[in-house]
Amino acid sequence: MTRRSHTTICDERYSVAVQPVRRTSLIAQVTEQLRAEIRSGRWQIGARIPTEPELTELTGTGRNTVREAVQALVHAGMLERRQGSGTYVIAASDLGGTLGKYFADAEERDVLELRLALDTTAAALAARRRDDVDIANLRRLLDERSVKDEDAASRTVIEADVELHRAIVVASHNAVYLEFYDSLLPTIEQVIRSRVFKGDDSYDAEHQEMVQAVIDGDSERAATAARCFLDALIADYPDAR
Repeated sequence: MTRRSHTTICDERYSVAVQPVRRTSLIAQVTEQLRAEIRSGRWQIGARIPTEPELTELTGTGRNTVREAVQALVHAGMLERRQGSGTYVIAASDLGGTLGKYFADAEERDVLELRLALDTTAAALAARRRDDVDIANLRRLLDERSVKDEDAASRTVIEADVELHRAIVVASHNAVYLEFYDSLLPTIEQVIRSRVFKGDDSYDAEHQEMVQAVIDGDSERAATAARCFLDALIADYPDAR
């Protein structure tokens, strides 16, 4: 019986350990690296991600690997390619991306009714839990929204409005709530854009009251202010029969 040397056994074990990484595994690793950038908040909802050359430098991999990793997150619903503009974050998780795809085809009235539940609750929670950072952020966004409101048909006023409502959800300090709300953001923006171009009232006074109530810590007043303008928007749609 031939005895196998200790050196031979070690050599065999070593050869298994250093098997080259398959291309599919490398793509999966880069995909997870990019996903981590989104989940951490370094790439926020609505933000454009770095360009392909920048991503190759960030990940230390080739363009084909980066391209396939980005495409995987596009399929997952976390990223969206926009022709001539770049690739943008539209959801903070795979689940958010799946929900976002579902909401994309929703009726405007259905979205507003869902927002009635989400925004009023978020406003009440924010009034109880907001901190100094939240207050400063809400004041800044309200000011931006008021200035941009002079040109109601512009994309900037839509972005300001969406950011303000999201900031209230952030101030609720409920991570699950925020992730669900983020999955709805592209659809919310679409509905807001549709109504802005119809020349709807901007409800500036109601937004000011809502933010001030959150800052004052008055949860009931904050919820009432949020409910006020959403009820008015929903009233424009006839009840389904």
